[in-house]
Amino acid sequence: MQIEMNREAVIQGEGILNLIPQRPPIVMVDSFFGFEENRSYSGLTVTTDNLFCEAGRLQEPGIIEHIAQSAAARIGVIYTRQGEKVPLGFIGSVDKLKIYNLPEAGMKLFTEITIVRGIRYYANFGTSENGRRADC
Repeated sequence: MQIEMNREAVIQGEGILNLIPQRPPIVMVDSFFGFEENRSYSGLTVTTDNLFCEAGRLQEPGIIEHIAQSAAARIGVIYTRQGEKVPLGFIGSVDKLKIYNLPEAGMKLFTEITIVRGIRYYANFGTSENGRRADC
C-alpha cells in the first residue's frame, strides 16, 4: 500500500491534546491530516528527546504507541465534531505487526489508519524519505 505524503496537517501541536488522553512526555502524535469514511491520517516527527527514541531511532514500543494514538486521534476528531467528550480507549491486541526498519530521529512519520471491521484497525505508516516503515 502506497501512502500519500503531500497532505497538509489540519490539527497539530497543542491541538492534538484535545483529541487524545495522553500528555507529555508520552504524546506520540504531533499532527492530524484528516479522515475519510474509513481512513484517517496522522503524523509524528521523531526527535532524540522522545521517550521511545534510543540510539537515534524510534523503538518498537514507540511505534506501537504511535499507531494506538493515531487511532485515538481519529476517534477524538469524530467525538469533538459531535460536541461529545473524547472517550478513553485501549489496545486489545496487536496482530501481524511487521516493522521493516526503525525510523531515525528527524524523520516525519505519516500514518494511515484504516477501519477493517467495526473496531478493528489496520495501520500502515511510512516516511517521505524511505517509504513504508511498518504495518499491522
